[in-house]
Amino acid sequence: MEDEGGERSNIVIGLIENRAKEVGVAAFDLRSASLHLSQYIETSSSYQNTKTLLHFYDPMVIIVTPNKLSPDGMVGVSELVDRFYATVKKVVMGRGCFDDTKGAVLIKNLAAKEPSALGLDTYYKQYYLCLAATAATIKWTEAEKGVIVTNHSLLVTFNGSFDHMNIDATSVQNLEIIEPLHSTLWGTSNKKRSLLHMLKTTKTIGGTRLLRANLLQPLKDIETINARLDCLDELMSNEQQFFGLSQVLRKFPKETDRVLCHFCFKPKKATNGVLGIDYARRSQMLISSIILLKTALDALPLLSKALKDAKSFLLENVYKSICENEKYASIRKRIGEVIDEDVLHARVPFVARTQQCFAVKAGIDGLLDIARRSFCDTSEAIHNLATKYREDFKLPNMKLPFNSRQGFYFSIPQKDIQGKLPSKFIQVLKHGNNIHCSTLELASLNVRNKSAAAECYIRTEVCLEALLDAIREDVSVLTLLAEVLCLLDMIVNSFAHTISTKPVDRYTRPEFTDNGPMAIDAGRHPILESIHNDFVPNNIFLSEASNMVIVVGPNMSGKSTYLQQVCLTVILAQIGCYVPARFSTFRVVDRIFTRMGTVDNLESNSSTFMTEMRETAFVIQNVSRRSLIVMDELGRATSSSDGFAIAWSCCEYLLSLKAYTIFATHMENLSELATIYPNVKILHFHVDIRNNRLDFKFELKDGPRYVPHYGLLLAEVAGLPSSVIETARSITSRITEKEVKRMEVNCLQYHPIQMAYRVAQRLICLKYSSQDEDSIRQALQDLKEQYIDGRL
Repeated sequence: MEDEGGERSNIVIGLIENRAKEVGVAAFDLRSASLHLSQYIETSSSYQNTKTLLHFYDPMVIIVTPNKLSPDGMVGVSELVDRFYATVKKVVMGRGCFDDTKGAVLIKNLAAKEPSALGLDTYYKQYYLCLAATAATIKWTEAEKGVIVTNHSLLVTFNGSFDHMNIDATSVQNLEIIEPLHSTLWGTSNKKRSLLHMLKTTKTIGGTRLLRANLLQPLKDIETINARLDCLDELMSNEQQFFGLSQVLRKFPKETDRVLCHFCFKPKKATNGVLGIDYARRSQMLISSIILLKTALDALPLLSKALKDAKSFLLENVYKSICENEKYASIRKRIGEVIDEDVLHARVPFVARTQQCFAVKAGIDGLLDIARRSFCDTSEAIHNLATKYREDFKLPNMKLPFNSRQGFYFSIPQKDIQGKLPSKFIQVLKHGNNIHCSTLELASLNVRNKSAAAECYIRTEVCLEALLDAIREDVSVLTLLAEVLCLLDMIVNSFAHTISTKPVDRYTRPEFTDNGPMAIDAGRHPILESIHNDFVPNNIFLSEASNMVIVVGPNMSGKSTYLQQVCLTVILAQIGCYVPARFSTFRVVDRIFTRMGTVDNLESNSSTFMTEMRETAFVIQNVSRRSLIVMDELGRATSSSDGFAIAWSCCEYLLSLKAYTIFATHMENLSELATIYPNVKILHFHVDIRNNRLDFKFELKDGPRYVPHYGLLLAEVAGLPSSVIETARSITSRITEKEVKRMEVNCLQYHPIQMAYRVAQRLICLKYSSQDEDSIRQALQDLKEQYIDGRL
């Protein structure tokens, strides 16, 4: 089956919903031969969960039912696709095609034997919608692509999206995970990049796609995260192994994962009527895949040598499951019986065509040998023609390039042409400093050459039928090989490479606890630190006893950068990579929510405030105790009293949960929350005022810091009359005086509770401490003394 994408996934998605707001998704990745099923209740009327999944998969086709059964108050998935995914091909199939019983049978037959623990009996009733979507997706794929999916060849995962951290589409955009914000404004020469661009040093297409998938859906399983981190520890401490493994991975073709398409999907038998150029193209892709597989299997002994002395669990496991698996040697032996030993995977188009025509050993098929002779004769005639033209028309520098679309053509340097080209040359095009052209003789030879190559491909496929059937029997080991190579590419060429290019100890290993605090010491922004050499590091500490941090400071003091920095550090930690900090420890985050920026949404006729409220409503409706919530301003786009009331009440609601919240604001009145609620911590960005000018230090410090009238200072710089500024100053000083008195009263009233909470917070930290017993005893003694003296 023809591969249609470069880095973009060839994914077909089936979508179906019921009246109970449940949505079933079946995502069929044609490139990696995997099927991902999800079923969930859509909590948002704007389909945020579904949009997040669609953004993650980036499909080329979306299959939906006719839009008749959408839940009350919701537009329906069909309308959603029309509105937000207009560039994606939409296919409407009758509800009869969405048959959950047939879907269950298909999965039972098509799922790879390893791992067989899919638990279909349990899943059948619970996930009937995604099974229905599976039936429609596979039916459309087989009909449209003209293939039959090989039994026991698909990697099937259930509820894939929710085994990982969930980051909604808006947060992906706000945090600049995949694309930088305002990239068009920065211009192509600017260094500002996204997190994906920073880490994208992978060498294979599959590795890049795995990296993107990990950034959009980081891991939640601590064991898996630590296995990756152990692997990184080994690579960082053993330079020879790191460079050795890096060199070995270069030996594998960058499209290695593509071979799976041609072994998991069996072409339907073609009759003589359809044998033509399309069939030849399909045969060519098949031969190319066999050559690619041969090249990959030839590189396996080198991988085995590089991993032989590996100590980490992940690399040891790769060695045992891949390098010690005899099935690969068996497949390589079968390929060697039919395919010529000298044939290698090539990128140069004509070399690749020649390799494909001569892939099968000579003497196996008489008709193939005749087609090859014809191919060689026409290729030789084309080169002889070029030599003749060089002599006849005095064009010694004329070249004979080749591309897959038009075959051979002439390329003549413009400086060699005196006056006009002879009339014999046709299809004349200027290309840089060269002229590209052809002649009728060359066009005729090209047609014969292409026809001979097509005959070679078709005869070669006939010779390869038995070999292909043998390979299809062991397709699960090829799936495993492709997965392992993508994973190694991501860990070695992306994670380890990125860390090795930084100064020593700039990136450190994060630690994880089940319910402990989230602490980052001297953390830096992973993207911006590579642009600004003098980036100022900052800390964060959140725990169950102190689960909300309110960050205050003037405009441009660094609040938004700090919020983004914390989220990106959490994502890096949970994909199993080192983080830019002196020390860090995390509890696993299951969802990241962000509410940033103030922009009108004209498409949905929403003002800035309405957009703000919708995003906040989505956060509050979907938050869980393990979520990380980041809010940059709230309630600023409406009246000051209403905005402050909404911000305060949202903070109170989030405080009642165990989720960690970081709230950046200009509303200094919100600092009063810390005088009432002991689990609120106030931080501020330090700013100096010199000659009525703000000097930003970008340094985070404890406690509220009242920068007197920074808004008035900026207004004065902007040129407002001094009389207006003075009046504003007297008004704001009276308001401030009342607020300060109220905060002093609160501090006295709630002081005992604050003290008790601080003790609880220290005790929680000691619970998860890795210090020895004597150190913990001393810390408890110090805590007792501080509490008695009132120094907490």
